[in-house]
Amino acid sequence: MGQLSILSSFPSTLTPQSLDQRAYFIPPPLQVSSDKTPLSCSINSSEEEKEKWRKSLMEGGDTAGPATCAAWIRQSEKRTLVVVGRARYRSCPPVLDIFEFNAKTTSLSPDPLVRFEIREEGADPLGFAVHPSGDEFVCSTANGCRLYDLDSQDFTIKLIAKDLPPLQSIGPQKCLAFSTDGLKFAVGGEDGHLRIFQWPTLNVILDEPKAHKSFRDMDISLDSEFLVSTSTDGSARIWKINDGVPLVSLTRTADEKIECCRFSRDGTKPFLFCTVQKGSKATTAVWDISTWNRIGYKRLLGKPTSVLSTSLDGKYLGLGSKDGDMCIVEVKTMGISHLSKKLHLGTSITSLEFCPKERVVLSASNQWGVMMTKLNVPADWKEWQIYLVLLGLFLASLLVFYVIYENSDSFWNFPLGKNQPARPSTMTFTEPQSSDDSPW
Repeated sequence: MGQLSILSSFPSTLTPQSLDQRAYFIPPPLQVSSDKTPLSCSINSSEEEKEKWRKSLMEGGDTAGPATCAAWIRQSEKRTLVVVGRARYRSCPPVLDIFEFNAKTTSLSPDPLVRFEIREEGADPLGFAVHPSGDEFVCSTANGCRLYDLDSQDFTIKLIAKDLPPLQSIGPQKCLAFSTDGLKFAVGGEDGHLRIFQWPTLNVILDEPKAHKSFRDMDISLDSEFLVSTSTDGSARIWKINDGVPLVSLTRTADEKIECCRFSRDGTKPFLFCTVQKGSKATTAVWDISTWNRIGYKRLLGKPTSVLSTSLDGKYLGLGSKDGDMCIVEVKTMGISHLSKKLHLGTSITSLEFCPKERVVLSASNQWGVMMTKLNVPADWKEWQIYLVLLGLFLASLLVFYVIYENSDSFWNFPLGKNQPARPSTMTFTEPQSSDDSPW
């Protein structure tokens, strides 16, 4: 992370290492209606590109509406799920679909493992916060929030809805997040109200009705000590979670708006990343959280950012633009590792999430629904690969020792040193032979 101290000296223009466009789309429950086609395809686009976007349009059929939001659910080392929220469509109620992710094919199961219909009026899913255990998640709707438990068996999954009285009728919540240890839960509403609870007791840690004019974004630090929140008016505040008090407001100039925010998660020196809009200029700035001073910035997307995300291991940042572009940035070098142009053609990306185990990203927009993109970045070392390398080094060391042992000639079977006197030659004792000249 030492490279971040010189961010301000980095060039403003970058050449992406790749322009990989491999995207995989969440399958709709039924075929797309023939009268529904994307309206934002450019007239100058090729027919192949238009057809690609027609196929990617996330429309529902007679049993479910279009996908509006999604999140990863990591239940074990071997199993990763995806929850997809679908809005009300015609006579179809809002639903939650649970899919299983196949890492080998980078795809989801063709049919949902379980579907849950939401019979509440005005309860279209707006977003999810998944508990680190993977056993439950909170869904935000226009009415408030609801808790869902995942009861997983070997081949079946049950989704059980539970009421959250403190959060059930509080209106739409723009931001919701669990702490890394799973012991804190925070929500920030469109009305600017910030609530922080202990989990799962829901004891109130902080209840601040006027935290912001209206919430823009929010995140909790890796050690669960701090919470950062941004407002639609461009301000940003830091909160000390355990004390339930505001700590500091991030400094900015009069013409700057701090929009998206994420803490670093690589476990080294902690930083805070924020996207900053200054007129038509969009940058990604970095704050040192030991002093809350800005230490550098860099121009990455070069356009207004709608969403910011960090990978679970903290190695990558993900940025989505307001016109549908997405770029992935390596934190160590602050260089672009992957760039997807027109991923959500002509519309703002509303959510962006890294897969817990693979270099795959889930993104969502109101028009194009949910997309899955495989990143063209260097592959990570698997645990079994590390053990295989260690085993190979151990066997190689044994082989070298054996060769030295077999070719050495000292008493202890080790080679002699340069200054060590050589071993005396072997003497042969025989009986003296008689001689004619001997007086005996």
